[in-house]
Amino acid sequence: MEHWGIETIIDLFDCNHELITDENHIREFSKQLVKQLDMEPYGDPVIVRFGKEDKAGYTLVQLIQTSNITAHFSEDTNSAYINIFSCKDYDTEQAAMFAFDFFESFDMDWSVKNRG
Repeated sequence: MEHWGIETIIDLFDCNHELITDENHIREFSKQLVKQLDMEPYGDPVIVRFGKEDKAGYTLVQLIQTSNITAHFSEDTNSAYINIFSCKDYDTEQAAMFAFDFFESFDMDWSVKNRG
């Protein structure tokens, strides 16, 4: 890797509503994603549901030894907004497709940014 880190930004649309509103499913996503990427978690994921009206949903923060994974799940729009940042190289397409499949999304927009 010729840069300091890599960030994958994944926007999922038309997700399965039951999956993005299930704290246990989100926790399992975090655990399986860390394994898929061959990362090492730093503690357990933090998953909190908050927000008002059309902004309500779960937010996930999973620290990893090489940085972090964050996600916010919009219940109103059945969307998910996921960021994976690491100074360890990983397969960005695999990460995006894993998230797409895990939340049974029908549409996705994703991009990669090299940092540093």
